Amino acid sequence: MSLCGGSGPAAAPRPRAAQMSRRPELLCGAAIVLGCALLVTLKVTCSRAKDVTMAAKVPVNFFSSRSPVLDLFRGQLDYADYIRQDSEVVLYFFYAPWCGQSIAAREEIEQVASRLADQVLFVAVNCWWNQGKCRKQKHFFYFPVIYLYHRSFGPIEYKGPMSAVYIEKFVRRVMTPLLYISSRSKLLDFLSYYEPGVLGYFEFNASPQPPGYLTFFTSALHSLKKDYLGTIHFGVITDKQIAKEISLTRSGSVYLHRHVNTSLIYSSEVMNYTAENICKWALENREIFIRWLRPHGGKSLLLNNELKKGPALFLFIPFNPLAESHPLLDEITKVALEYNNCSKSQAAEPVLQHLRDANSPAFESIVPQVHTQVAETYSITKYPCCNTVVLPHWHSISRTHNVCELCVNQTVGVKPSKVNVPQCNFLEIEAALDSFYLKEHTFFQFVSNTIECSNFLSFYSPFSYYTACCRTVNRGLINVISSEKTIFQTPKVAFSSHGKKGKDDTQHSIPHIEDRNYFSPDLRINGTHITGLSCRTNKTLNLYLLDSNLFWMYAERLGASRSTHVKEFAAIVDLKEEANYILDQNQTLIKSTLENFIQNFSILYSPLKRHLVGDSSVHFPAQHIITEVTTNTFHDVVVLSEKDVLLLYYAQWCGFCASLNHIFIQLARLLPPNNFTVARIDVARNDLPWEFMADRLPTILFFPSNSLPSAAPDSEPCTKECPQKESVLQQEHISHLRSEIQKLRSEVSALHQAQDQLEAQLSEARREEHKLQQQKHTLEKQHSILQLHSEQLQALSEQKNRELEEMAEKLQELADASENLLTENALLKVLLASMEGKLENKDETKKSIQSEETLSTHNTGPVLTATDRLHERERLDVSNIDTTVTEHKENRTE
Repeated sequence: MSLCGGSGPAAAPRPRAAQMSRRPELLCGAAIVLGCALLVTLKVTCSRAKDVTMAAKVPVNFFSSRSPVLDLFRGQLDYADYIRQDSEVVLYFFYAPWCGQSIAAREEIEQVASRLADQVLFVAVNCWWNQGKCRKQKHFFYFPVIYLYHRSFGPIEYKGPMSAVYIEKFVRRVMTPLLYISSRSKLLDFLSYYEPGVLGYFEFNASPQPPGYLTFFTSALHSLKKDYLGTIHFGVITDKQIAKEISLTRSGSVYLHRHVNTSLIYSSEVMNYTAENICKWALENREIFIRWLRPHGGKSLLLNNELKKGPALFLFIPFNPLAESHPLLDEITKVALEYNNCSKSQAAEPVLQHLRDANSPAFESIVPQVHTQVAETYSITKYPCCNTVVLPHWHSISRTHNVCELCVNQTVGVKPSKVNVPQCNFLEIEAALDSFYLKEHTFFQFVSNTIECSNFLSFYSPFSYYTACCRTVNRGLINVISSEKTIFQTPKVAFSSHGKKGKDDTQHSIPHIEDRNYFSPDLRINGTHITGLSCRTNKTLNLYLLDSNLFWMYAERLGASRSTHVKEFAAIVDLKEEANYILDQNQTLIKSTLENFIQNFSILYSPLKRHLVGDSSVHFPAQHIITEVTTNTFHDVVVLSEKDVLLLYYAQWCGFCASLNHIFIQLARLLPPNNFTVARIDVARNDLPWEFMADRLPTILFFPSNSLPSAAPDSEPCTKECPQKESVLQQEHISHLRSEIQKLRSEVSALHQAQDQLEAQLSEARREEHKLQQQKHTLEKQHSILQLHSEQLQALSEQKNRELEEMAEKLQELADASENLLTENALLKVLLASMEGKLENKDETKKSIQSEETLSTHNTGPVLTATDRLHERERLDVSNIDTTVTEHKENRTE
């Protein structure tokens, strides 16, 4: 037992620890191993935290193997382009397997393929698989997408409804873009079609493909590419006699038929004869009287853009594009053509004659009667110019107006010829208005429920006079009057006492410009009573067609019944007036009802009532505190209520409205039910007249009671008190008028004060403006002076810079000259040192010669020779020095 606590075996590890402490590399290795293990653990943990992306599943067949559609479910777009070369017409159906619309259109494509598989190649391409070439090359924003190719031309994208009949119709148009016109009857059928038509005349006798035929064929495909609705039809004529019917005599001519305006012939001198130019020319010059609307179901501004153009007539009809005949569409076409035939164009007469078959006995029997009746009734003039004048109130508290119809007439006996029909001139109607306002007092104060007419001569022409037919109209009852009959539709018209005829004489009134066709014989012969109405009214309608089989939900939103069996509906929407009118669904949608519907909308005081969409699914419980109001019950519950009504405007989507419900219920319990009616209306499901609409939700409006004391059934005859009562009422009325006049005077004085204040402010503003103008001129002068000074400083600065540059150049030359002088100075020093050495040598030589001369005086010949040598050496040294100095001077000069 050891006193250190432990036996011998227990203390055995101590030498190992001491050994590791002696060898630190073991501790470092262990630390490295632990660190690596920790890094591996962290890496595994982080890899588990990352998102795991699963590879896309391999696509499967979208169409069945027995389908006539070739399904390239792996997106093999290159293979689709390869097999397209062997087919004349190919349809590509690009789809996404998860897309609900692609799944819904799959059956429609199969139906079309089962009917046209022997003529068209149908190819379906999965354009969603990420490894397919279609996904890599195409970038579609929606699915499905349908492309059509006619040989090398394409793609032609189909953007219509995903319905089998519409797709098949479009495919057939691509297959045969040109219609062959082989007879005169087919030509008339082609020209009588409501959509614009383009005809080309080509002689196939000379060659199998005459010049320009392929260009014309390609232009028809261009038209389908630019307009997927296919509103322009293309036809080709090969018979010379048929081509003469439309004035085509030269092969290669192109003719654009227009119903109202003059038809056109394509001029190759103005534009090059290319497929794009022919298509552009046809699209720019076509006539469209009625358009098809086909909303795609998503977010779109299609309807909004069309409604901004003006009032719109929407016609919902069941339509089958593959049907051979469309009787209802033909009726609507007749109405559209006659409605837009403003100029009574002769170009449209053969078409209208072909459409309505004017040779029928019924038509011939009606025309003479109308001609005779109109000639007898309106022998004064044939085409009068009329204008409606609404006179102001005859006093401030009256709600009545005198409405007059002012017409320009010629003197009796002066009848215009049939050819030279006088037009309605603006200057004439302006002169008539001037003469009318000079006699305004005559028509200002009379009160009559019948139409009273008066004739007065013109001040500008002795051969014409004016007719004014007036009637008193209650402004508050205009809607009621116009719903029963129009203001000027009355069989008896009494001339006033100031006119040329008495009240016993009767004569038909001269109608408004919209109703001018009633007394115009030519209009009744050449067309119906709506012929050219679009140009004779300020409420021109744009006509639109919708397929009720596809877009009946839009008709229901406009007011159509959901339980109807015949899906035919007509509605007029006026976005500017925020109103829509519907045709009664109990009436059959035929030509006559449609014409009456259009005419009732177009007249001055329309008898049509605004349609309000209401919620018919509201059920009233037996015991209720709050009354639920709908569009149908609003007038009875709120407007005509004998109690005070507190009405809450709410909507299901309004969150704050829900939080207000319990407060409104408590308020309903507090108010006495005998005197108050607490109600609410869901404005999201119920439309209201614009004067009762609320701008924000929730809104609470208070409607006071509308109870009026009823008159006694048996009133007693007037007694002596009646004049007293009348005088009292007159005094009250006079006092009321005086108070109103006093109020007006006070308002006028307040306005004068405001005017004076405004004038003072304006004068002060003018003074301030004048001061500002002066300051502006001063600043402009200072600015010009500063600018001039700046230019001078700039010129001076440029001059100084030039001088500095010149000084710098001179300093540089001086520096170079000083360097040369220093070099010459050093050279001269060297020369002087060499001269001094030579002089020293010369002195030593002289000394040696003198010593020699003193030693050998007996021999003078050598001495003289040495002396001569010394002089010669001196002469050579001096010449060398002169040469060196001369060279130095030359170098310095250079």
